[in-house]
Amino acid sequence: MEFLKIINPGVLSTIQDLGRKGYQQYGIPVSGAMDPFALQAANLLVGNQRDEAGIEITYPGFEAEILNDCIIAVTGGDLGAKINGTYIPRWKSIYVTKGSRISFDRLCEGCRCYLAVGGGIQVPSVLGSKSTYLRGGFGGYKGRKLQKDDVLYTSPDNAQYFKYAGRRLPVKDIPKYRSPFKIRVILGPQHEHFTPESINTFLSEPYVVGEKSDRMGYRLEGPKLEHVAGADIISDGVPLGAIQVPGHGNPIIMLADRQTTGGYTKIATVISVDISLLAQCKPGDKIFFEEISIEEAHQLLRYQEQVLKQISEMVKLSEDRKFIITVQGEKFYVTVEEWK
Repeated sequence: MEFLKIINPGVLSTIQDLGRKGYQQYGIPVSGAMDPFALQAANLLVGNQRDEAGIEITYPGFEAEILNDCIIAVTGGDLGAKINGTYIPRWKSIYVTKGSRISFDRLCEGCRCYLAVGGGIQVPSVLGSKSTYLRGGFGGYKGRKLQKDDVLYTSPDNAQYFKYAGRRLPVKDIPKYRSPFKIRVILGPQHEHFTPESINTFLSEPYVVGEKSDRMGYRLEGPKLEHVAGADIISDGVPLGAIQVPGHGNPIIMLADRQTTGGYTKIATVISVDISLLAQCKPGDKIFFEEISIEEAHQLLRYQEQVLKQISEMVKLSEDRKFIITVQGEKFYVTVEEWK
């Protein structure tokens, strides 16, 4: 069933799920959502499996027409999401009527948001994933970013998801995306290749996200880091969040579309929970790194998993709830409210 038609794709909008697992040994990057927490939350809010594909929207400018009644959720950065000119809440599932227009017109906080629809986005799965890998030209919608007049489809029986309208993430669990960002790391795997002074600098001085940053990695600007005996190592695997430091001394954080192996020393690795926070940094934003233990990182990850689990276990709408049409001069969209 038709879901929406692109009117303006904005700067960069692609189809992403949680990535292409199990193929790095063949040189194929994982790709997937830059902010995996936001994508998973969006999916759970509309009743999907957490790894379903959604639209990753980078910076404002995206606009589309809703082609059939559906349930949607917008999570991640605040890009000024509107339905027919009226701002809608993020981190909440909303019932939207056919013919509505969704748009994103301002950059308020963060730089990426995620649009999920009940029933998911129906595009072919390539090597077990719907994610778009732009450099390789495969996955997602025809292996490319979305363009004007593209039409996306969702499940033909999407009405079964209408009951999830009104789900929301608790306010206390909604991330804040404001510079300066505190990014927590585990030192290594090659931190011994750096001088003690450089380790201290890395953990105490601010770095700025550079202009030459993208889905593959963030190039940071700031104090240069010195190696004990050169930057090169025998190539090894590059995990998500690895912070490589080539010979020029400027750190590079490897992200969703990173290469599978690399031959530069890695001073630290961003913890899993903070990958989503890092994904919302834009050029010019300031970052401070903080070292934590593996045990602390595990505790933070367990808490994040609990938050996602709570969304999926929210009590389904009971029979005493019904759709209430919100009218503000004209019909914009339908919300679900308590019927008394």
